[in-house]
Amino acid sequence: MSVAIVPSVESQRFALPPEPVLPLSVDQYHAMIRAGALESGAPIELLEGWLVSKMTKSPLHELSAGCSLDALTAIVGSGWHVRMESPITTADSEPEPDVSVVRGYRRDFVHRHPGPEDVGLIVEVADTSLDRDRRWKQRIYAAAGIPVYWIVNLIDRQVEVFSQPSGVSEHPEYAACQIYRDADQIPVVLEGAEAGRIAVSGLLP
Repeated sequence: MSVAIVPSVESQRFALPPEPVLPLSVDQYHAMIRAGALESGAPIELLEGWLVSKMTKSPLHELSAGCSLDALTAIVGSGWHVRMESPITTADSEPEPDVSVVRGYRRDFVHRHPGPEDVGLIVEVADTSLDRDRRWKQRIYAAAGIPVYWIVNLIDRQVEVFSQPSGVSEHPEYAACQIYRDADQIPVVLEGAEAGRIAVSGLLP
């Protein structure tokens, strides 16, 4: 297996608008959804207090996300389940990753979305969203302490696996990133133990 180690992408906050604005809290975001001010399932997500339009998804993106869901579902054992495009609630964000592996069962989350303490692995499929996934999403997941974060990079045909999150810090980031290419197999690590391996070729269109 060919594995390369690359440094984490430098965390940079996006520029604020020139006029005074008030970022939304997660509670305010939920209240807007309950009140009908935001339609449930609308193509937006809350990232660090900002309502952000979700990237459009090509057929290749949808294929890769579905393959990731199927491959992970076949591997994760009892006590975990795999979700697709479902919200994860952090302190200041509610991203909707393409795929997530969550501890417990679906019925454990009747009254709330999973939080970072429930999540073992997050997958984002990236083509037009690559910069956002490497920078903004990586920072959010690292700050939340998500233990493993995969970017299925359709542009470079590789999977970037981030681990060792910093947690909350001035510049949240992952300390390690391994690159897996077409001929490689990715270890699926949950709570520090390998649950199985997935061929990169099976995740790419």
